[in-house]
Amino acid sequence: MSHQRTAFFVSDRTGVTAESFGESLLNQFTEVKFKHCTIPFVDTLERAQSVLQKAQEAAQRDNGRAFIFSSIVSPQIRAVFNSDPQIIHVDYFDAFIPIIEQELGVQANMIAGLTHGISNEESYDARMDAVNFALNNDDGISEKNFAEADVILVGVSRSGKTPTCLYLALQYGVRAANYPLTPDDLDSPSLPNMIKLYKGKLFGLTIDPARLNHIRNERRPDSKYASLENCRFEVNEAESMFRQHGIPFMSTTHKSVEELAASILQSTKIKRRC
Repeated sequence: MSHQRTAFFVSDRTGVTAESFGESLLNQFTEVKFKHCTIPFVDTLERAQSVLQKAQEAAQRDNGRAFIFSSIVSPQIRAVFNSDPQIIHVDYFDAFIPIIEQELGVQANMIAGLTHGISNEESYDARMDAVNFALNNDDGISEKNFAEADVILVGVSRSGKTPTCLYLALQYGVRAANYPLTPDDLDSPSLPNMIKLYKGKLFGLTIDPARLNHIRNERRPDSKYASLENCRFEVNEAESMFRQHGIPFMSTTHKSVEELAASILQSTKIKRRC
């Protein structure tokens, strides 16, 4: 077995489904290094042939068969990947659609774009509205919209508030604002005035000081802001504030933004809008 294999995530639309499906499987093989390549909008035989050629070249380069994880509706297009001995084709639809059809006694419509297209305009509009809300209420710019927020994420600078807010918005349609704790906030025993009225909406994010030190050093190297001593102080004070005021909180150190968002929804019982 070579030290590296190549995996292609191929779709007739965005590639998000094929990528998630394939990566969730490949992540179970930690001893193998995979080179990932996502190719969206493979909706013609010509484009499929182009992907096949790339996969053949990768197989020769790796001295091992290339993987193609596909989520392509057209059986004619995805059949292009079935005939080459240099390719391992893992077909999302062929793996699951026949089982569901047999159980339901109904044939699948097999229409491209139903997963990530704008098939539900109400759901799409809810997500876009939530994204705009997150952008307009980022980093404590103003409290004028906090009353409309589903959740307000609180934490020290660079603890993961903004990406988590945006993921909650884009994936779940949740209106998430965030408030960064400043040194002045951390010196006070009370909650910051801007968020005091919204205590029931607050959710804290914390982080390992060493990790925070690394992140901040990339932004402001050799500054007091990034020093390990200051990172330890800010994290300790923030966690003390959360405990003192009964604010639920979670560490972002070893969690992906997907895990954080799902955990926040589970903890707060906030209902997704899409």
